Amino acid sequence: MTLLVGRHLNKVDKKGRVSVPKQFRDALAASTGGSGLVGIYVFPFFKYPALEGAGEAFMKRISQSLDDNLDLFSDDQEDLASITLESAHQLSFDPEGRVILPNELCTHAEITDEALFVGRGSRFQIWSPALYEKHRGQAFVRAREKGTTLNLGPARGSKSSDGE
Repeated sequence: MTLLVGRHLNKVDKKGRVSVPKQFRDALAASTGGSGLVGIYVFPFFKYPALEGAGEAFMKRISQSLDDNLDLFSDDQEDLASITLESAHQLSFDPEGRVILPNELCTHAEITDEALFVGRGSRFQIWSPALYEKHRGQAFVRAREKGTTLNLGPARGSKSSDGE
């Protein structure tokens, strides 16, 4: 899958329409295996006042993970299903690559006239630009204070650490 990366600032019009970055549309379309991309899924991010967005493949991964990794009808499964699957909106693209963000999502993320799309690999987030800058600054501080690093050992299925 092509990665969803970078930050893209787009205007939100009075009808709540916003253009999904072309790079994100192209990456998500590539992940459909040629079946075509008709829209995206968006739900309130439960940790921060932002929105989580993805294509259908990622939403299927969430659903499968809820079924495979949590006990059926457990509080954890019910809570996570509620804040992801139940709260998700399937948003269709118009001919210009725009979607309409529902009012409840805009309210949750405090999005008014601009939306900042932030790549997260196989998913993305949508933020109010001011809230994102505050969050981003806090993330840098947390990572620096913890000495956070990445372990880039062998990828799954790889035979050596250099990917060969």
